[in-house]
Amino acid sequence: MSVNKAIKLVVIGRGLIGAAAARHLSKMGHDVALIGPNEPADYSRHNGVFGSHYDEGRITRSFDSDPFWRHVNCAAISRYGEISAESGMEFYREVGVLHVGPGENRDVASVGKIAVEAGILCEAYDDTALAERFPFLRSTAGMQGYFEPRNAGYISPRRLVRAQTIAAERAGARIIDEPALGISESGSGVTIRTRSGSVEAERVLVAAGGHTQSLLGQSLGFTVYARTAAMFRLGAAEVERLAGMPSMRCVGPKGENPYILPPIPYPDGQTWLKLGGDPVDLPLESEADIKDWFQSGGSIHVADGLQKQILDRIRDLKFEERRVVPCMTTFSDKGLPSIGPLSERVAVAFGCYGKSAKCSDELGRLAGMALLGEVRAELAR
Repeated sequence: MSVNKAIKLVVIGRGLIGAAAARHLSKMGHDVALIGPNEPADYSRHNGVFGSHYDEGRITRSFDSDPFWRHVNCAAISRYGEISAESGMEFYREVGVLHVGPGENRDVASVGKIAVEAGILCEAYDDTALAERFPFLRSTAGMQGYFEPRNAGYISPRRLVRAQTIAAERAGARIIDEPALGISESGSGVTIRTRSGSVEAERVLVAAGGHTQSLLGQSLGFTVYARTAAMFRLGAAEVERLAGMPSMRCVGPKGENPYILPPIPYPDGQTWLKLGGDPVDLPLESEADIKDWFQSGGSIHVADGLQKQILDRIRDLKFEERRVVPCMTTFSDKGLPSIGPLSERVAVAFGCYGKSAKCSDELGRLAGMALLGEVRAELAR
């Protein structure tokens, strides 16, 4: 595949941020192509790129202790309905989010304070009230909870990417279903190399998650870490018992601060309860490391710890099977994503600390604006 006429804008990375950027840019009337492969059918035999959005459950909420993340959360959530309408695909369930932890923990107390200051509806519960309102909790002694009932719950990141892609295509974007293998910039444009040929572009946004730095051939100050999540298959009785369960964000020290998703139906026809909160920072320093990690199936040791966490937090939980799931996240010491230009023709959008699924539509919009030359000051490199 060789494209003779340069496409004005190309987005590399058909994940959460890239698909969102393509939708926004296409709706603005730009000539856009979105490059990226579909989800691999078999991780163990896959030799291409991997993504962390191959899942049905990510917590979404307005609350965050940082003003930037609060803003992008609220902006993205306000457009969930728009994305569903444009694509014909549902991806969001408003089941609420419970922030819970020891009452003496400062971070727990700050949830209520920040929520009031930010105008986010949060219901406060002490230990006794927690037990009454959320009877599935195993122990609430000495605990404090804050419950976000609106604009909170969970999304399917897999379905959100599909929705964004459909909406972008309907707005005029061209979808190129294969990975980008490399890019080279010249004075007249950017060439993107793929397996079937090359694509010429005037400008390129690289939003390739943990693959971004290796695709660019340079470090941008972020480290890619391996992460493990654990999933527990529930029978019909447990699904019914936990029917009113919200998403949960457990506040505490590292290793005792899991996030927990309520029972969610998956494409295999089964219902799974999922949690993460991997306390092990395992750097993935190359493409080979990333491939080996995803093909490994994740850490059994971390999954054992997560299983103890879920049994400690959900009363009398009975599950029929456990699944271990590999994932990856990108971190730096900035606390903010990297969204902005690398050069006159190439911009990047990645580095989201495991926070991007819920707010990816706004991050994608900011990335699209950065490609066009408008960058928020706090995100400028």
